[in-house]
Order: sequence, then C-alpha cells, then structure tokens
Amino acid sequence: MVADTASAAETEALGARLAAALEAGDVVTVAGELGSGKTTFVRGACRALGVAQAVSSPTYTIGHRYPAAVPVAHLDLYRVRGLCAEEWGDLEPYFDGTIAFVEWPEHAGAWLPPVRAAVTLAHVDESHRRVRIESEHDLRL
Repeated sequence: MVADTASAAETEALGARLAAALEAGDVVTVAGELGSGKTTFVRGACRALGVAQAVSSPTYTIGHRYPAAVPVAHLDLYRVRGLCAEEWGDLEPYFDGTIAFVEWPEHAGAWLPPVRAAVTLAHVDESHRRVRIESEHDLRL
C-alpha cells in the first residue's frame, strides 16, 4: 500500500489505521531519512493503541515502553551501529509482549524478530510524505 500525506495529522492517521491491524508480538519497522515523519507515524499508531502519554523520538535513549492495553515499544536505532549479542540482550525486553515499532531497522542487522509490517516514509516535498506499508499479511488498509 502506498499513500501520500499532506500533513502531520494525515501521517498520524495512517499510523492509526495500521495500528488497528496489530496485536501483541507484532513488530513494525519504520524506515526513512531524517525528518521524513517516522516518529509522527509512530505517534499516530501509539495514540490509536491507547498510549496516553507524550510520544517522542527515543533517539538518545534508544527505546521507550508505553503502557497501554497491549504495551507499546518504540525503538530508534539511529545511533546503533551493528548489534552484538550483548546489545541485543538489552533490547530484547522491548519486544516481550508488546507491539514494537523500530525506527532505523537497518541498524539492527539480522537481530530483529519477524516483522509484521515494514513502513517506509519519504519526502515528496516540504509538506508531503509518501508512505509505503508492506506486509505479507492482510492488514486491511
């Protein structure tokens, strides 16, 4: 599925649509260049999943875990350069019983669990984004 969004609100709404198809144990990768709307997309999904607190990029902390009916994990691997087993051990709890969103998934190498949906965001122009959501599952988007 490919869609263009013209505002942060539209990008969040697309994240919310995807969230409706997710359940505990699902992993969603969110890729795209800096400023393409990755965290905005995740914020929309988190709101739809019942996260009440502020959703911000975990660039400096690597990950956030938010309470909700199904806990939501949000990881940003931008600062990670090739995971080793010990580093993966630090990240593994973020995937335990959560719906996990992983920004910069390419930095995880082969360590990520199976992915339910792969989201890619790209700049079209200053205010428009192209969002591609790929999955082997019927997400009803």
